[in-house]
Amino acid sequence: MYDTTKPHNKEISKLVKETWETPYVSIKDGIAQRKFQYPDCTSVDGIGTKGIYHWKQRSFRNAVLDALAMNLNDLALERAVPFELTNHLFLPEDDQDAVLNILYHLIRECRYRDIAVKGGETAIHNDMNGLELSVAISGFVKEQKPNQFKIGDILIGIESNGLHSNGFTKIRKLFGGEYRKEFIDPTYIYSDTILKLNERYDIHGMMNITGGAFTKLKRTLKEGEVIITRYHRLNPQEIFFDAYEKGVPDEEMYRTFNCGVGFVLSVSEEDSTKVLREIRDLNSDIIGKVIPGDGQIKIQSKFSDEEVVY
Repeated sequence: MYDTTKPHNKEISKLVKETWETPYVSIKDGIAQRKFQYPDCTSVDGIGTKGIYHWKQRSFRNAVLDALAMNLNDLALERAVPFELTNHLFLPEDDQDAVLNILYHLIRECRYRDIAVKGGETAIHNDMNGLELSVAISGFVKEQKPNQFKIGDILIGIESNGLHSNGFTKIRKLFGGEYRKEFIDPTYIYSDTILKLNERYDIHGMMNITGGAFTKLKRTLKEGEVIITRYHRLNPQEIFFDAYEKGVPDEEMYRTFNCGVGFVLSVSEEDSTKVLREIRDLNSDIIGKVIPGDGQIKIQSKFSDEEVVY
């Protein structure tokens, strides 16, 4: 039976208030006072049908990391420093332990990143078969720059750690009732690294490889075309090869999944070596370049000898 009085609210409120004083925001009685005068932007996203696996496995910390990653990595494209968050948690049944566990991990991650949790809501939907954690994060932008790949740029890829939080409708269709650990591995959060790089180097363009996968690169391409070679060390993880062997064609693989590349940076040839040296603790490599052309994205598949063109 759903307890509409939400007896856990008092404990949650105590946890949330631990985030109300940061270098960027001071909150009193739910009213936020900003400590900066820069323009801001907001990202809103959730974890989608991956939440079915998180609910069944009770992998609540990973669910939190997924929700944060989907928004923080998008904010990184705007070079935005996150400062406040609101959330809406949906559960298929009234489970106070789950609510407290999820909120505990959310607040812990926000405190680590100086993000104030401004508010939130919990809803019970008994016709759902998984959880959904929808998050809105705002960030401020110190210096606005166009996010644009330029002809002559070198493309640096940063490795994904697997499926991340996209393509799970396809995954569920391909694997049916099978469960694999890869289904709950959390999306990697790149924004911490990207914001530091942005302070030191002239990053012309960048893209988070999520929904739409490599077709998203068109958003940053105003001239020329992108060539992504197969001769780099960021190989698709086993789960992607397994999906491919179940009959998913190359074109759909690179349109649906990150195929081992979670984030792409576009920099000058001069800066490429410096950037790679800066992120040497991550698995990264030169994956391609921007050349004169008609706006196409051309990918030499890691799954076959085929070239995929978008």
